[in-house]
Amino acid sequence: MPVYMPAWLHGLLRRAKHSLFPPAPAPNKINIWGDRQVEWTFISSRLPEGPGEALDFGCEFGYLSLLAARKGFRVTALDLQEQAFPWRDENVLFMQCDLLKARLPEEHFDLIIECSSVEHVGLSGRYGISEGTSDGDLAVMRRLHGLLKQGGILLATMPCGRDTVVAPWHRVYGRERLPRLLDGYSVVEECFWAKDEENRWNLVDRDTALDFVPATHPSDPQQCSYALACFVLTKSETAGGVRS
Repeated sequence: MPVYMPAWLHGLLRRAKHSLFPPAPAPNKINIWGDRQVEWTFISSRLPEGPGEALDFGCEFGYLSLLAARKGFRVTALDLQEQAFPWRDENVLFMQCDLLKARLPEEHFDLIIECSSVEHVGLSGRYGISEGTSDGDLAVMRRLHGLLKQGGILLATMPCGRDTVVAPWHRVYGRERLPRLLDGYSVVEECFWAKDEENRWNLVDRDTALDFVPATHPSDPQQCSYALACFVLTKSETAGGVRS
């Protein structure tokens, strides 16, 4: 049996309900779903043949670590959080540690993989990071530079677009911070991707990617949006030679 109430009372109760149980934010029309497919295929298609020493920074699931091992590398798979790989390979050594504090030999690695990990460094509140550092990402890229052999390659992917920090989720690298991130490296190859109106990734030119306006979401990082930058990098002779 329906119960009728005055409009003013209905409105009051509705506002009270929404204050106690706010509705979930609507998903963005454009998000980052499918980003790993783009990044993993870029890195996979450019992995050199071993033997050699490889470092997978921010290894997470270990897919790229295992792939590098299958290419003949001895792999150090490093992550800030414990990982439970569903496989075992004698050529993959997992290290749970902070790269900036890890004891690793200088100019040791023929191959370094950085698959969308650097943008999280120093942003507290995610991946077990409790203390924020504004330039943690830049420090990591300098550290990777020191660990890479002269003649070695760094395969790197990261969010790009208009420069912004979406705390606690990630940074987005644009015309100001991207050159700082790549300082000391030579760009051998680069490619950029962005979503179209149908929420599908497409190859785009550099300017289109760096002009992409990122969107954020308060509770779901997968509902954020940005473009993607993918690089094959080597050590340059001197720092400061990367274009802006």
